[in-house]
Amino acid sequence: MKPLEGRIALITGASKGLGKAMALALAEAGAQLALVARQAEALAQATAEARALGAEAEGFAADVSDEQQVARLAEQVIGRFGKLHILINNAGVNIRKPVTEFTLAEWRRVIDVNLTGAFLMVRAFLPHMRGHGYGRIINVTSTMSHVGLPLRTAYASSKAGLLGFTRALALELAPEGITVVGISPGPFATEINRPLLEDPAVSREFIARVPLGRWGRLEEVGRLAVYLCSEEAAFITGADILIDGGWCAQ
Repeated sequence: MKPLEGRIALITGASKGLGKAMALALAEAGAQLALVARQAEALAQATAEARALGAEAEGFAADVSDEQQVARLAEQVIGRFGKLHILINNAGVNIRKPVTEFTLAEWRRVIDVNLTGAFLMVRAFLPHMRGHGYGRIINVTSTMSHVGLPLRTAYASSKAGLLGFTRALALELAPEGITVVGISPGPFATEINRPLLEDPAVSREFIARVPLGRWGRLEEVGRLAVYLCSEEAAFITGADILIDGGWCAQ
């Protein structure tokens, strides 16, 4: 059984980490894939791995925070696939530092990629998702949408905004049968968490605060994404799914 057979999905930030994990999970589930990232070499590798799983996949290099690049991306993806059923806004950046040390350019970079990028992608691709009787938009939010940590002011602000965007968009698109859901990952061993992973003491201290006592496995987010894109999840919209080992239950 391939629950996403015949579905066309676009995933941003698909060259590594959670984005790549979701891409490969959707590939195994039968989806056709448009994979988007800025790093061409890593993107080519992710695309090749998706194809090795039997998926029809194409990579597209683009910066989702750039309005002109997103417009060009929409032309390329629709020119290649003709339509879109699933949009996963996963691209994200994080800068950790005290708020008084942020430059305005750094602040804007985090907000532009994490929040404005999702808006630009939805605005560009939503017209091509309408009229199919099915649609899924997944925004990768974060536990930082719900709780805060020191030195994450820009990131937490962007992700809290993305959660608000998710809820409002879900209500806007509900009459069209397009669901909008957030996935809030907790501690996963991804590129964005490298500063934690590279310091064994900090990593141990961090994981000690996770009730399940471990880092999340990338494939766990992939399986969740497949479920949320399936027909079985058609009644889930406007929600945010925490996958955090119990972090936010404390």
